Amino acid sequence: MIQGEKVRLRAIEREDLPRYVRWLNDPEVMRYFGIYRPSNLEDEEAWYASQRADDSSMNFAIETLEDSQHVGGCGFSHIDWRNRSAECGILIGERSRWGQGLGTDAMRTLVRYGFQQLNLHRIYLRVFEENQRAIHIYEKAGFQIEGRWRDAEFRHGRYHDIIWMSILSDSPDRA
Repeated sequence: MIQGEKVRLRAIEREDLPRYVRWLNDPEVMRYFGIYRPSNLEDEEAWYASQRADDSSMNFAIETLEDSQHVGGCGFSHIDWRNRSAECGILIGERSRWGQGLGTDAMRTLVRYGFQQLNLHRIYLRVFEENQRAIHIYEKAGFQIEGRWRDAEFRHGRYHDIIWMSILSDSPDRA
């Protein structure tokens, strides 16, 4: 397990999958995610099996230190071992736990793991421009805005800009 101040990152277990299905089918949780169709347990089991065999991704369950509640997930995808870069993502699925600093701590913990254990140099992400809460979390963790893809994704009846952010292992403002 990888421990932060408020959360620990641990392996995703098969018994976690029903929670992911619930979160992935909650419109409020998925408001700013690229997933646009309903998910079921069979989909999640297929994803779970594929992740275990994929060397270019690494995913974790987010669990609170306070009460060991599984509240979300985070991880790396598109890991480029040669260039030492990866895309990261995070989901706090338990809405009752929003606004408690768990996402910020999970992101800082994931970034620290990426730099200190995986020897990554660059970690990047994509975020909807309207998702100001997430952008704030990423900036607190040391991410900087690199650019914008205008009208990059169609969601909720219109096109949205995507903001690209990154953090480097030697960033002076890294959290």
